[in-house]
Amino acid sequence: MALLALPASAFAALKVGDSAPLFSTEASMAGKPYAFDLNAALRNGPVVLYFFPAAFTAGCTVEAHAFAEAADAFKAQGATLIGVTAGNIERVREFSVSECSNKFAVAADPGARITRSYKAAMGPMAVSSRTSYVITPDRRIAYVYSALSPDNHVRNTLDAVTAWRRAHR
Repeated sequence: MALLALPASAFAALKVGDSAPLFSTEASMAGKPYAFDLNAALRNGPVVLYFFPAAFTAGCTVEAHAFAEAADAFKAQGATLIGVTAGNIERVREFSVSECSNKFAVAADPGARITRSYKAAMGPMAVSSRTSYVITPDRRIAYVYSALSPDNHVRNTLDAVTAWRRAHR
């Protein structure tokens, strides 16, 4: 309960301008596993990396639906979208189909290695916070937003990607 009292900024230690930690992991897209490599994805354009607490929880389902609805808009800006969770990792493949509507990749983060490297862990069990990053092809954090509510993550990250794209045409 004490975590709920923390301000949103307490979860996002990486700041705009910081170097994004590289990672590779097994992800799932449309229920099919594949190897996701951040460095490779950045060669295609910016990456929206969003951390979520656990698949199939109320807020995470709302957030996944919103990202799925906006997936084509992110793609139109040349952005790759991936969600990562250190919680409820057993059901990520199913989540990629039902809640992400086969529109973008999600990855489990057993041991919270990626989550910790992005300073997006909550509590002693290192569950992922609800934190969204926009990472530019030069491996820099261009935008970060942390809030327990899923409401503004999609709009804010899409606005950040759009602004970055406009400045880098």
